Amino acid sequence: MTMKNGNTKKKKREPEKFIGVQERPSNKRTHNGEPDVCYFIYYRNKDQKLIGEKVGWASEGYTPKLASIVRGERLRSLRHSEELPSERPRAPYFKNVAKKYLEWAVDNKAGGGFDDENRYKNHLAPRFDEKRLSEISPLDLERMKSELIKEKKAPATITHCLKLYRQIFNKAVAWGLHQGNNPVKSVKMPTLENQRERFLSHDEARLLLDELKKVSETIHDIALLGLYCGMRAGEIFDLRGNDIDFTNGIITILNPKNKTTRKVDTNNTVQEMLLRRKPDKPTDYVFTKKNHKKEGTNDRITEVSQTFAKVADKLFNVGVKDRRQRVVFHTLRHTFASWLALNGESLLTIKELLGHKTLAMTQRYAHLMPSEKRRAILRLEEAFQEKVNGNVIHLQDA
Repeated sequence: MTMKNGNTKKKKREPEKFIGVQERPSNKRTHNGEPDVCYFIYYRNKDQKLIGEKVGWASEGYTPKLASIVRGERLRSLRHSEELPSERPRAPYFKNVAKKYLEWAVDNKAGGGFDDENRYKNHLAPRFDEKRLSEISPLDLERMKSELIKEKKAPATITHCLKLYRQIFNKAVAWGLHQGNNPVKSVKMPTLENQRERFLSHDEARLLLDELKKVSETIHDIALLGLYCGMRAGEIFDLRGNDIDFTNGIITILNPKNKTTRKVDTNNTVQEMLLRRKPDKPTDYVFTKKNHKKEGTNDRITEVSQTFAKVADKLFNVGVKDRRQRVVFHTLRHTFASWLALNGESLLTIKELLGHKTLAMTQRYAHLMPSEKRRAILRLEEAFQEKVNGNVIHLQDA
């Protein structure tokens, strides 16, 4: 078709049609401001039975062409008498496997699997619960990783989420619920640069505790255990009345990160706080949610309150971009260890107090310790001077 000015008007291109591929727009899901589209393929098996198979969503990277390629693979498998996926037992839903995993974690993971449960609820469940394991691809996990990065989650948090998916999938295979390769194998883990450099001075620690006490006595008391006992947040939340020797001020940590029970001594300030918070029943948690008495329950706290972050940000984090230099709750444990090192405590003592598995984990605090090498050189110099001064030789008398 030629227009008056001599230009040729291009004919509008019709969408390419793919045999056996059906597009179904969603009434609930959206993608790029439009209804998301799910692609299905149809073909007949060796008995001429019509098979319908869901391939995936446009938001997951699928296209009509890709769906057609999948259909071609199914037909080639059929032609060569290979078992079709539709004829195998269907893969379980992720939510069903996750439920079994979390039940297993109660007795087999540190802290009863509370951290895994929180990561599952907050990050994995919304994305994967309604999918079967066979429908979750490396692309889906990469998408989750990208979304968590945009949400400014720490690299360690993202890594924990990917590792949790890996563990759930591996358990499904081990328990005979599913077969296949774990898609996490194709996903690169974030680079971890999470070693804290920042620790508090004594004046900063006092300022932080004073400010926390003004807004929340509970958060203040939790911070005391992090600062004066080097306890992790999860270890503090796990504390029950029968874990504490109130007479001698000794805390027993039963479910630490490294799964090795350890004893923690407390100072007078912490002992007074624990006596004030002594639960009515030995099996009750020391720290509980505000509404537990009203509801007649004893709900365990599962995460550090945002109150701590708001106070720390106001006092220390204005304009600080490097995560390693920001003051967070874990800074209290790092401060505890740093103070010990500055006071000249041995790495072995610090290792035991922190509950590290290996001395290599504690080695990061060595640079803060008064140098034994330096002291040795000074002692050598002192001995040399004493020897020389005791045998003074005057040249004019020679």
